[in-house]
Amino acid sequence: MKKQPREHRVSILLNESELRALDRFCDKYAVVNRSRLIRETLMRAILKQIENDQPTLFD
Repeated sequence: MKKQPREHRVSILLNESELRALDRFCDKYAVVNRSRLIRETLMRAILKQIENDQPTLFD
């Protein structure tokens, strides 16, 4: 699979408690790439929601 370059930037703002929670998580689990963690976590949630929104045979 060919790697696609990441050319689009998305910024988020966190409050103090959110940032502390993120920092604690990264320290506890030795996360060295916070961007990757946030990107993968976000995409997992999005794909799960898309999957849940798909019509099923018995809807």
